[in-house]
Amino acid sequence: MDDVRILVTDTDDGLNDCLHDEISRFNGDATNLRDGRALSIRLEDASGDLLAGLSGWTWGGTGYVDVLWVRADARRKGLGSSMLAAAEDEAIARGCTQMALSTHSFQAPDFYRARGYIECGRTPDYPVGHAHIHLRKPLIPR
Repeated sequence: MDDVRILVTDTDDGLNDCLHDEISRFNGDATNLRDGRALSIRLEDASGDLLAGLSGWTWGGTGYVDVLWVRADARRKGLGSSMLAAAEDEAIARGCTQMALSTHSFQAPDFYRARGYIECGRTPDYPVGHAHIHLRKPLIPR
């Protein structure tokens, strides 16, 4: 294709959503699994400011936690555990039998291990001097 241009930028409004839509369509065609749904949990303080949140998705029998974050002044109060448990419960309600996620070695691997997640892979030196750790947990209805 002689008339193709490659554009490299920091951001491209709408591109990420478009790519997710296209890969979801491809994945559905390849697997015949079309049950993908977003999963979001938001916790706000009394002022309506974001206190903590979790985002991810469910698809094909697996729940995935993409991001779990708790504001610094609200950490170590059980909010992360509560959100993770809520995400697991919702994944079970959606027919999932496992959860998966990734975290960096300097973030929260021990937090997830303490909640039953088992390391199933690791990318060394991502970022340099650390590791990207991949974990999963079988889901059992509570």
